[in-house]
Amino acid sequence: MSGADLPTLPPVRLPTEAELARDALSVPLVSRAAALARWAESGVPVGAGAELLAASLAGAVTALGLEAEEYGAELAVEAWNFAVDTGLVEITEEDEDAGTATAAPGADLDRLTGGAPEDVLDLWADGLEAVLADAATPTLEDLLGEDLESLDPAGLDLEALDWDADEEAAFLDSALAQLYLLAATDEKVAAGAMVPLPVVAAALVVPDEEDTEPEGTGEPSDETLEEVSAVMMRLDEQFRVLEGTGLLEYDPVDPALIVEESEGEAGPAPELPAEEEDLTRYGQVRLTPLGVYGVRRRMREAGLDAPAVGDLATADAAPLLLALPRRAHGAAQAEAEGWLAGRDPLTAARELLTAARGTDPQAPLRRLGCQLALSLLGPAAEPALREVLDDPELGGLARVWLADRDAANVPAPGPEMVYWLTVDTLAAQLATVDEEDPGEADELRTLVDGLTVQHGTFFEHAWRVDHPATAEVLEAIGRLHPDPALAKEARAAALRARSRAE
Repeated sequence: MSGADLPTLPPVRLPTEAELARDALSVPLVSRAAALARWAESGVPVGAGAELLAASLAGAVTALGLEAEEYGAELAVEAWNFAVDTGLVEITEEDEDAGTATAAPGADLDRLTGGAPEDVLDLWADGLEAVLADAATPTLEDLLGEDLESLDPAGLDLEALDWDADEEAAFLDSALAQLYLLAATDEKVAAGAMVPLPVVAAALVVPDEEDTEPEGTGEPSDETLEEVSAVMMRLDEQFRVLEGTGLLEYDPVDPALIVEESEGEAGPAPELPAEEEDLTRYGQVRLTPLGVYGVRRRMREAGLDAPAVGDLATADAAPLLLALPRRAHGAAQAEAEGWLAGRDPLTAARELLTAARGTDPQAPLRRLGCQLALSLLGPAAEPALREVLDDPELGGLARVWLADRDAANVPAPGPEMVYWLTVDTLAAQLATVDEEDPGEADELRTLVDGLTVQHGTFFEHAWRVDHPATAEVLEAIGRLHPDPALAKEARAAALRARSRAE
């Protein structure tokens, strides 16, 4: 699949690069890596692979002030590896015969401590890739279990192990993508709410039809629940590794749950919680703003179209208007506010109205976007709206805007304009709704039901509306209207509209 064939992801809201760079510098793993790079100024003996030797490790722990930490040595090793992976330290001398080398500060240390925000973020992203690879790599204990004790290292065949590196990386990428989508589409998550780990795990498990309970209960089978539980524990291990990068904030699974289940001989993974249970005990996670930036960066490098709010701030009005109706309310408003910022309100209103004109298939969507953007403008934009009162395509929305602001001397719309605006609005709504989605289809049914209640003779007039989408709108009402009789009337009106257009 080419990049052009991939779907556009919902836009995310991001801090500035300067704010993100400050976040990156404050990540403990990054600050410790920088501290160890400075500590290595006089040269540090390391192994041939740049790993810390035992004597050097003790010095690293001391340099970081981690002597009192239970996992001080482990934290120092993680920070050193991060420094090596990002070029904060580099090998200056190597003794091949002894299998040792000497490490010292690398050229990239100055980029981290004194570079531009993009330099800091580039280095952080390089280190993140290495940690992601580590998180997606299971330990030998995970792979071999009880067989590890009897293992002969000389006879170990890594290729024979039941482990696929690409599959493991794709699994972790899928989990991060789920968190990214929640950050883009859920206002609470975008504002900092945590996501229960069972929710993330369930999104990664797609049960087969035979795995669901019989008799149409809609409940997942025991096999599916076990798989979700196993995925939870797999994610728990990986998220623990990633938390140190600043990519995500993670509250791990309560160890007591695992102990309770193990004692009950239910296996190493806890059973999924009942609805009334405290989900926080089962782990909860969210991408940090830095994490949203990092996942988006990786998606874009993979060829995905992953926009951010503000990308359209300098765009022409037309692409802005097409984008707004397809975005969540908060993201749409923020995008429109960014576009309007610094523009003269009257000039901006005229640009928006000009871009909203047209009879092409996307024109209704642009007019819906125009209404969204214009709703953010105040009295200074009023002259632009009055200029289009007689425009057959814009007069209806102009009257709505003026009436909402209790403007004086707003002429009442004629019946033709009312029906045209109704068809136009429905055409735009249809363009943004997935009729296969039960929730969205229900919302659309409610809309068309209210429409026919408000306009009792709608179908008698609608088929005569001179709008390019009249027949399509009536056909959609025929599919969606909850009243069979009115649905039939809509389909008949659609046939009349098509005959009239021929």
